[in-house]
Amino acid sequence: MTTAAPAAPHTPLIPLDPTERDTVPRIFLAAVDRYGRADALMHKEGGAWRTVSHGDVEERAAALAAALDGWGILPGDRVALLSENRPEWQIVDFAVTAMGAADVPLYPTLPANQIAYILNDSGAKALFVSTPEQAAKAAEVRDGLPELARVVAFDDPGGVPGVLRLADVLEEGRRRIASGTAASFRARAAEVQRDDLATLIYTSGTTGNPKGVMLTHWNLASNVAACRQQNALTVRDDDRALSFLPLCHIFERMVDYWYWDAGVCIAYAESMDKVVDNFGEVSPTIAVSVPRLFDKVYAKLTGAPGMKGKIARWAVGVGNQVVDGRAAGREPGGMLAVKNRVADKLVFSKLRARLGGRMRLFRSGGAPLSADIARLFFAAGVPVYEGYGLTETSPVLTVNLPDAYRLGSVGGAIPGVEIRIGEGGEVLARGPNIMRGYWNAPEATADVIDADGWFHTGDVGEIGPDGFLSITDRIKNLLVTAGGKNVAPQPIENVAAMSPFVLQVVMIGDRRAYPAMLVVPDFENLLPWAAAQGIPTADRAALARDPRVRALLERETVGRLTGFARYELPKKITIIAEEFTIDAGLLTPTMKVKRRAVEEKYRDAIEEMYAGSGAAE
Repeated sequence: MTTAAPAAPHTPLIPLDPTERDTVPRIFLAAVDRYGRADALMHKEGGAWRTVSHGDVEERAAALAAALDGWGILPGDRVALLSENRPEWQIVDFAVTAMGAADVPLYPTLPANQIAYILNDSGAKALFVSTPEQAAKAAEVRDGLPELARVVAFDDPGGVPGVLRLADVLEEGRRRIASGTAASFRARAAEVQRDDLATLIYTSGTTGNPKGVMLTHWNLASNVAACRQQNALTVRDDDRALSFLPLCHIFERMVDYWYWDAGVCIAYAESMDKVVDNFGEVSPTIAVSVPRLFDKVYAKLTGAPGMKGKIARWAVGVGNQVVDGRAAGREPGGMLAVKNRVADKLVFSKLRARLGGRMRLFRSGGAPLSADIARLFFAAGVPVYEGYGLTETSPVLTVNLPDAYRLGSVGGAIPGVEIRIGEGGEVLARGPNIMRGYWNAPEATADVIDADGWFHTGDVGEIGPDGFLSITDRIKNLLVTAGGKNVAPQPIENVAAMSPFVLQVVMIGDRRAYPAMLVVPDFENLLPWAAAQGIPTADRAALARDPRVRALLERETVGRLTGFARYELPKKITIIAEEFTIDAGLLTPTMKVKRRAVEEKYRDAIEEMYAGSGAAE
């Protein structure tokens, strides 16, 4: 790999202040000592929200570490974790990392065969699971995993053989502490060094087997320190965060460390299906999300039928004017101020109430956020600040801040991190948060980290004169038509998906005569529209074939694509009557489309679009 040219566009380097909290255990224990909150963590159990104190978390982590010590878990060993977000997830994480071992988080949506691959590749010696369902997955593959000595379930394993209960394991640890046979939890935590491996996170790649990303304690702690230094989270005594992205996703995990470091109460959502309800029950003030949540809110508002939808779309238009004016330093006045008050009363105040009434800000990452959707939340008084990063970068590289943001960008580089634009427009990054490498894959590591320490992200972007980074697309996503034209699909997909009648969009066209598009309708909004047109709605596949629906979706997708070059525009669309899902193998656990899997599944429909296609454009 060649080294980046010195003359490439480059962000200024903000020095990272020194910090003593340079490992996960030091972050953990310092917060226990500083805050001592009774409600460090919250979770819903038996229909009621319950709290766990800082002291309780440390006591359980210490007991668990003592039990693991008795099992012979040593520094550098791997312990896997297969669970939804809940207090036990953090307790296991703190226990394992305080011992100098590394945890291996797994997405609870993974099937048994993928779980087996990761457990085998990582050499995990123990596995913690949440429910009997997850325990059953482990039991299905356990015979082929000779290094996996123990499986522990948070809940009663429900008769799954060979699975221990966490309650029993904690009691075992407490007995070892009481008898003096376990090493001091705090003394052992103090021995962990910043360059020790903290976690092994397997990337949910869109092709091939996942790779294990090796992140050290300082990789993670430097990210927390940089966010703290930028004051990206202005903490209040009554702050409460709702945690709903999977903790096995590096974004939520690092941010939860940040919450813990700042003394913020962390409430774990019951599930993604219950997130909206949990907002109303918990009344959080801050949260992080991927754009999918914001997309759904926007589509629900603007796609509502009848007068309700018209009022919402009018309010969004008013909000856009207000937000753009404020970005230019102008507060709304005159008639715009009147309209804004009406829009707030009729629409925006209801959105805030649905979010619990206390939300101060969101942070968004994991995928591009539409500037139009961001404007909606800014207009509603719940700003969404977008950032950028990857699992390999722990994850944050850039952020927008309340006093320094530009909609449509992913912000400026965080302290300690340099960003450079390399060959072909690729975004390169260097800093203390860059991974050690890929587990058991030195060649793959050398492919992405060059001799000067620059990590090659695989993303295409540009740095503006204000130092803010904008991401255009993934290099691997770029389509090259048969006529040799390069087409970046993501910006086109983002615009097309703005329609309230569209749920998902995938561009097709690599080595084809012209670009085309697969469109998944948002049936929640499409069904009422179709019924009003007298179109039968019982059969979704038949609905997708109706010429009136096709005409609507062509207007709502291709019709929105102003400002793109002629050769970039899709010439045809195919309507897909089923959502791309994780279970169908068409989305990664982080909700990214597996383009190759989509193209393979809908190969016949794609070939039909290109049958008899003319000359390349």
